[in-house]
Amino acid sequence: MPQTDLRVDAYIAKSAPFAQPILRHIRAVVHDACPGVVETMKWSMPHFDYKGMFCGMAAFKGHCTFGFWKGSLLRLKPADEKAMGQFGCIRSVDDLPGTKALAALVKRAAKLNDEGVSVPKPKKAPKPPVATPPYLKAALAKNRRALATFEAFSPSCRREYVEWIIDAKTEETRAKRLAMAIEWIAAGRKRNWKYENC
Repeated sequence: MPQTDLRVDAYIAKSAPFAQPILRHIRAVVHDACPGVVETMKWSMPHFDYKGMFCGMAAFKGHCTFGFWKGSLLRLKPADEKAMGQFGCIRSVDDLPGTKALAALVKRAAKLNDEGVSVPKPKKAPKPPVATPPYLKAALAKNRRALATFEAFSPSCRREYVEWIIDAKTEETRAKRLAMAIEWIAAGRKRNWKYENC
């Protein structure tokens, strides 16, 4: 017996008349193709869980969306970059793959979850080293303790100080931040030291 959620019923009932048959169709196909799926609401939209995140649907004023959590592993590319999910702006059931094709996608997605396959996280390119502005170099050179501490900081700690100082909107603010930074660095404090032991 399908594990439905009354909140999904309410969501479909409140949706625009054009959206209701689309959402009911998606719901039926997902339950038929993956009997162990559990309905829930995530981000205020109907979602289906099956051994983890699985798929979800939503209705908007002029269209619906449907997408798989692991759509990239199913080799599904978004039909429309402006719409959520992999099927673009769905305005009728005809905008979806046929029932058999959609069920096959649901089964492939379920198999991924059965096997514990996860979506590889894209590797972020490391940020380039931050350039220390001349006025900060000069202020550090006048305080040996601050200079030694700053040079011992990790690149991310140095970046936080540099960006904080150069992001100042006025010269006056920059000068205040520079003086405060030298004081904190000399004391061995990282830029956000106030929040470290919260």
